[in-house]
Amino acid sequence: MRRICLTLPTNRTCPAMVTAIGEEAAYAAGHFDVEVHLLILDSSDAFAEHARALGAAREVPRVVVHHLGEAEQRDFLRRVIHRTDPTKPELLLDLMLPAGLSYGACTNRAFLIAVALGCESVHRRDSDSRYQVLRGETAFPVHHELMSLGRRAADAAHDVGETALAPKDTHKRVAMVGASFVGEPSVDIDEIRRLDPDVYYDVVSLWAPGDWSEEQKRALVDESFQGPGTGAFTGDRTTLAVVDPMRVDMCNIGFHQVHERVPLPPATDTIGSDYFLIHLVEAAALPGVLHNRHIENFHTGERRTDPGFMAYQLRFAKFFLSMLYFNFLYAEMAEAGDSLLDARGQVRASVIAELARRSTLLDRAENVRRLDTIEAAYRKLGGRYETFAALLASRREHLLDEAQSDIADFALLVEAWGSLVRAARDTALAPAPEGPGRRPR
Repeated sequence: MRRICLTLPTNRTCPAMVTAIGEEAAYAAGHFDVEVHLLILDSSDAFAEHARALGAAREVPRVVVHHLGEAEQRDFLRRVIHRTDPTKPELLLDLMLPAGLSYGACTNRAFLIAVALGCESVHRRDSDSRYQVLRGETAFPVHHELMSLGRRAADAAHDVGETALAPKDTHKRVAMVGASFVGEPSVDIDEIRRLDPDVYYDVVSLWAPGDWSEEQKRALVDESFQGPGTGAFTGDRTTLAVVDPMRVDMCNIGFHQVHERVPLPPATDTIGSDYFLIHLVEAAALPGVLHNRHIENFHTGERRTDPGFMAYQLRFAKFFLSMLYFNFLYAEMAEAGDSLLDARGQVRASVIAELARRSTLLDRAENVRRLDTIEAAYRKLGGRYETFAALLASRREHLLDEAQSDIADFALLVEAWGSLVRAARDTALAPAPEGPGRRPR
């Protein structure tokens, strides 16, 4: 029986989603020959409330619940890092569990814990979302993830609706299964579109490479952050393919093996920092399955408060600055293609680390222009946007430096990742009790 890790990282109160992911775990255990390790990484102030929401899941056969606060996560990470004997253990710990919000770091913790638990795949959901329902039945994404993840693509092809995978890639194993979201846009910027569509274009187009044409940028803006629309789930559609990263979302994703080779960028306060593996899977032509059990996305009220607004806009601005480096990485990975893989069909982490190191040498002039554009656009919008523009102006050099150091940190973590994964395989999630002849691991 294989083990899988179904995980929900959260820093907000979300008992409804905690209950719902428990139901998804029960579905997986009831319909597939798996032991489900349900992992809630909880940095919120609602730990006790979430623990109560997990009550039903704890009673389900072949579902094992792990509800970890930051103290438990830190203890596990310290023991893993200690086993690798690094020269800078505190730096590695900071990259894995930073003080600031990090979408990549929280998922990296899930990856390492899944390895420690003996899970062969990781299935991630988000707290600001809910599942769709059809005729009283919940459309759990884990259904399609377990149908295909880890199987040879040639075998998985028998259980999907259509195949768009090149014959040369059918011997590879399915590395990713995913879908997108419906409901509100994935990035909370629709107010900008309503206030001024031209400003919306100026800002959103900043995540395109600097040398793209206006036509290419317009096409990117038109499909950015929108998902497949607002239509309700009416029935399953599945395609075996090299999946376009624009068609899937990290709230609705499952990975097999690739997450054990390369981590996600650990940048703090930067939206989109957790999407790197989706692009890597595409560049390496690793098989994936695209399905349509989209998750419903919604925005929490916290982002509407003044502090929440300022924090979110900072993450949004830092996303654009990160794209100087990630656009370079994506282009270089696409050029490398199959050479990203070793003889066993596994991603060569050393190649990714080298590309990340090279990207730190890029001229920052493009990012200076990005900051200029955001600042001018937000001053034009006025109100809270103008206030944020002033904050941005006061932190320009710091933000430019931070974007560059974030990618250097990513290179460092990629280089250490193999050692961390090997150490995690031999590390218990909780330390063994002390006693005669026993020592904490």
